[in-house]
Amino acid sequence: MGVLQCLFRGVVVVVVALLACDVTAQRQRLPRPHRPLVSLPPQRQKTPVPQPPPEKCAVAEAEQIQCGTPDITAEECETINCCFDGQQCYYGKAVTVQCTRDGQFVVVVAKVATLPHIDVDSVSLLENTAACCSPVGTTSAFAIFQFPVTACGTTMAVEEMGYVVYENHMSYSFEVGIGPRGSITRDSHFELSFQCRYSSTTVEALVIDVNALPPPQPVAALGPLRVELRLANGQCFTKGCVEDEVAYTSYYTADDYPVTKVLREPVYVEVRILERSDPNIVLTLEHCWATSTHNPDSLPQWELLVDGCPYQDDRYLTTVVPVDGSSGLSYPTHYKRFIVKMFTFVDQETFTPQKDTVFVHCATAVCHPSGTHSCEQSCRRQREYRT
Repeated sequence: MGVLQCLFRGVVVVVVALLACDVTAQRQRLPRPHRPLVSLPPQRQKTPVPQPPPEKCAVAEAEQIQCGTPDITAEECETINCCFDGQQCYYGKAVTVQCTRDGQFVVVVAKVATLPHIDVDSVSLLENTAACCSPVGTTSAFAIFQFPVTACGTTMAVEEMGYVVYENHMSYSFEVGIGPRGSITRDSHFELSFQCRYSSTTVEALVIDVNALPPPQPVAALGPLRVELRLANGQCFTKGCVEDEVAYTSYYTADDYPVTKVLREPVYVEVRILERSDPNIVLTLEHCWATSTHNPDSLPQWELLVDGCPYQDDRYLTTVVPVDGSSGLSYPTHYKRFIVKMFTFVDQETFTPQKDTVFVHCATAVCHPSGTHSCEQSCRRQREYRT
């Protein structure tokens, strides 16, 4: 039984904004606005902001969006959480939140702010009925929002020391696959809460940080057969190598579980017969599925292989990897391999991502080929029958 943990990456705005993975909306396409982006004057803060990491500022020149006015300095650019390349100030590969002196929110969401990357067309404010609540600009890499702090469902509160706090929320709709015994998603999902705090003389700056989930406790269990299911972890380090072939050259050990994976990242699964040297027997996979607990009968469940073939109602079909004499194995018929794109379970009623550990199970059989039965599991005929 393989044990996996789904890794969620998002953006947390420390002190005045936070990330919550509890979006329940299904994917919807937002119209692409055509209003021009308004250049903003640079805003100063009371304490210096640390210089952004290099990877945040590694934005291709064709995808750079101007941040601030054309004559902004490098120091002023860093003050408003943007990147400076010596010639211009531009938004980095993150979620940037700015508060202007004239009472405007400016929120710029980068496509690569999460893993997997989000569809910037699916990012929206929770209340977006007014025209000003739609993005003022959208590219293939960024979505830009600019709206008054009194609009789009913004709430206001007055703190001690004379601060007025404006807070709003942004979310990303995601796609859910619904099966007969469970539901999953492979999309990033988050809700971003952000604030602007105003006093009579200053505008508070925002600091961006990343928050990741801690790994769950490892779980191990023995099956009734001398068959082992394990996860491969070989990697390509040379030009021209094939990832799917190199992956099965090394494997995680028992101490490595649970293994943390990003949504949609390939998970390389291998099932093999142990302690057998009969070249005439063939391992077959009757059924492979995933659960959120170590109990193979628990719900929810998601099908991976049915009768040894990819589950056809999954948008991201499981890939069956052939194992033959070219693999270098002494008994290639004792092995079965397949690749699954990482996912997480969601609640059946609310479609809220559960962020649980994913357990992989397989029901196996040992077949002895004969003149009338080759033990080969043909998926082509099954797929043609279903269509």
